Amino acid sequence: MARLLEVDKLTYIYPGQGIDSTAALDNISMAIEEGEFIAMIGANGSGKTTLARHFNALLLPSSGRVLVNGFDTRDAGHKNTVRNVVGMVFQNPVDQIIASTVEQDVAFGPENMGLQPVEIHRRVEEALHATNLWEQRLRPPHMLSAGQVQRLALAGVLAMRPCCIVFDEATSMLDPAGRKDVMKIIDHLRQEGITIIYITHFMEEAACSDRIVVLHQGQIVLDGAPAVVFSQSSTLRELGLDLPPAAIVANMIREYIPQIPPGVLSVVDIVKSIPNFPKRQIPSALGSMVSEERLKLSDGIIEVSKLGYVYLQGTPLAQRALDGFSLSVGEHAVHGLLGATGSGKSTLLQHINALLRPQEGLVRVNSYILNDRDLDVKSLRKMVGLVFQSPEMQLFEKYVGDEIAYGPRIMYGKEMLRERVKWAMEIVGLDYEKYKDRLIFTLSGGERRKVALASTLALQPKILLLDEPFTGLDPLTRRTLLDRFRDIWSSGVTLLFSSHSMEDAAALAGRLTLCNRGRDVLSGSVADVFTQSELLQDLGLELPIVAQVVEGFRTRGWPISMTITDAAVLVEVLVKILGVVKDG
Repeated sequence: MARLLEVDKLTYIYPGQGIDSTAALDNISMAIEEGEFIAMIGANGSGKTTLARHFNALLLPSSGRVLVNGFDTRDAGHKNTVRNVVGMVFQNPVDQIIASTVEQDVAFGPENMGLQPVEIHRRVEEALHATNLWEQRLRPPHMLSAGQVQRLALAGVLAMRPCCIVFDEATSMLDPAGRKDVMKIIDHLRQEGITIIYITHFMEEAACSDRIVVLHQGQIVLDGAPAVVFSQSSTLRELGLDLPPAAIVANMIREYIPQIPPGVLSVVDIVKSIPNFPKRQIPSALGSMVSEERLKLSDGIIEVSKLGYVYLQGTPLAQRALDGFSLSVGEHAVHGLLGATGSGKSTLLQHINALLRPQEGLVRVNSYILNDRDLDVKSLRKMVGLVFQSPEMQLFEKYVGDEIAYGPRIMYGKEMLRERVKWAMEIVGLDYEKYKDRLIFTLSGGERRKVALASTLALQPKILLLDEPFTGLDPLTRRTLLDRFRDIWSSGVTLLFSSHSMEDAAALAGRLTLCNRGRDVLSGSVADVFTQSELLQDLGLELPIVAQVVEGFRTRGWPISMTITDAAVLVEVLVKILGVVKDG
């Protein structure tokens, strides 16, 4: 294969950080061949996005060089050639959306390539169908959900048909069905010989690549086939990463089910390896959900009744986002919202702290009626904090410390301000001394998400609304935040969050509500919801990995309760069952 990209001793320091600042990229060298599918993984702030932006000359080396098809990206005369070769789907897709309608935005690139109108129309239609946006083609991009905007950014790149496409966390805001669709698109592009560079925090997606490049503190520390990289589990954990979820489950149960071979990376391979259950009499299925302290059935501190909302109401572009949605969240509960991209989750959350006001139905939060025209919004927002799905939407200060201090300073003045900021930063894993004077524009996407979360936590709200709080976070940060959210809940805070991650929802929530097309489809305990596998699939969702493995055991006759979503509980049940079989 011919060499498409070559990186030679690349070092990059962001402007304004000073000559003594830590380099975002430190003496990196690598090569990428035509047609390769490369996954790039690493903890938040490891340099993945910075490296990717050098591939199409969005950033230029502080030292060293980057060659694209032999062209040096530092040569301004080659800039257009380089960008025609390497297309990029940004980590923050809003950054590359410029037109007033979806259709016009996708057409922008091909138009600037000087293509004929017929060819432009053909490419736009193909790209919109490939990304399931054809029905949205006349809508303004700012009226799309975050996941739809991510797909729009992908469509714009697909329409230009570059030789190489860089996907920077391109599935982070998509539901499980949407992520699968993107992986199908990537498989099709590979068959056409397109080179794929894929940045992700989903280890199961990285496992589908030809080669994985692992970055840490601006350097490449591992580079090899998925089986080789994922064989180094202890090293990955030291780097803030982990194995694919299925591999973790496989390793936990292999001691008891030795038929599962080493190196398994997918649920399909686990299920294939599960033996039939020995035909011994065991009276009933064993195992149940762990005690659900977070399941609160008391009178709701949040009550939503038949809520309806239409964006651009009364215009030809009117779009109904909520259609008779009802929800009850008990005080000191942890309640999760699950649903496909565009199902209304974000719109619902924005009603609960009065960013949006009800057009139909009723919203009550504690003693506040949000339909009331005289609502004391400032007092409500002291009680109810919201962390947006896209953190860049709520960051506007220059420095991290100032951003986190902004809300508490407005609400409470300077009293205990430093202590509030420091506490909030520690909660999300941002070292106070290291980050308080950092320029926000130099942060990675995951670090910005931490800042957005800290800026809300610093207000110390009694109700915390989290819109896709784990999007864009590395595995270690995700695990740490799960623990921190449990601690926050233990302190008396009510949590209401939306998520596309079934594993995170199972680990954190006590109750769940399934959302679809602006309606509440089903509310119940985690066990109630995750036994509805067909319904979840119909809604573009899926069971947690452990629940999928449990289904595999059950198809082989194993008497295991279908309510199990925790790997440790599954292991306990296997030990008990195998002990009964052995004694019998």
